[in-house]
Amino acid sequence: MSDATLSYPSLPVGPVRRIGVGWWGVLMLIATEAALFGYLLFCYGYYAVQMDPSWIPTHHPSLKLAAPNTLILVLSSVAIWWGEKGAREGRRSRLLAGLALALLLGVIFVGVQVLEWGNKPFTLRSDLYGSLFFTITGFHIAHVVVGLLAIASVLLWSALGYLDRPRNAPVLIASVYWHFVDVVWLFVFSALYLSPYLE
Repeated sequence: MSDATLSYPSLPVGPVRRIGVGWWGVLMLIATEAALFGYLLFCYGYYAVQMDPSWIPTHHPSLKLAAPNTLILVLSSVAIWWGEKGAREGRRSRLLAGLALALLLGVIFVGVQVLEWGNKPFTLRSDLYGSLFFTITGFHIAHVVVGLLAIASVLLWSALGYLDRPRNAPVLIASVYWHFVDVVWLFVFSALYLSPYLE
């Protein structure tokens, strides 16, 4: 009986960069989700101009946690961009470091947001403002969690060697979605936290 050597073909190179359906799929997802946040922020803006300033329980929302948390989310976007650039250059360690850092910063953002929710003097059911605040920020946190799952998946695949320089479309897709989540937060932060200071 002779020894047979089993050889497995290498993984096929799937869609690269913006060629595949995944790229167009995430763009369509972003378009629909942007519309959802547009509607929610429009509702908030509509009531903000219709009601007197007392409709906000805390006329000047505290920026003590929200401002640093915004910086954390922006830094996570920089980290994933840095990692994604590493994937394009074939630098696996940079890809892994960027994804891991983005994942860590995203988890910290969620933790700080939950902590801030617990410190609010209003609830989802207390009044109109509370309902809008928790609905808008709740939808955003749900999107952050989806983004974290995407980053964790891409990080795992990269660590296992499934993603590299020619196979980096999933990294781009996760990165684009994460940037979308961050941009949405800038609009949410501006509307809920900064706009009351302008009145």
